[in-house]
Amino acid sequence: MGGEMVGPEEAKGDDVVLAWEGEDVVAVRLPHLSESLDHILAELERRHGMPLSELDRKTKQSVVRVLETRGAFSVRHGVETVAGALGVSRFTVYNYLNRETEQCADK
Repeated sequence: MGGEMVGPEEAKGDDVVLAWEGEDVVAVRLPHLSESLDHILAELERRHGMPLSELDRKTKQSVVRVLETRGAFSVRHGVETVAGALGVSRFTVYNYLNRETEQCADK
């Protein structure tokens, strides 16, 4: 996700401080959601071993489902970012999302 470890004394309001046996040992600074989306997309490319734009349609649909469960589309411009990474239009991403919703309703 792209978090950063800092000393507990450097922790700020949104940082997560981890303690061991009652003593603060490290703080984790989480990135903004938009930065996390870039990290998630890069991780998915590594997992698939190729640029996401080169995946077949079925695999792209699977990637969209994964991204939806990870909150990618709650980020401002998330659909546009994902569409660019997949090499498809925003309309196509919305179709993939709607297709998943329709399949769930049929079950």
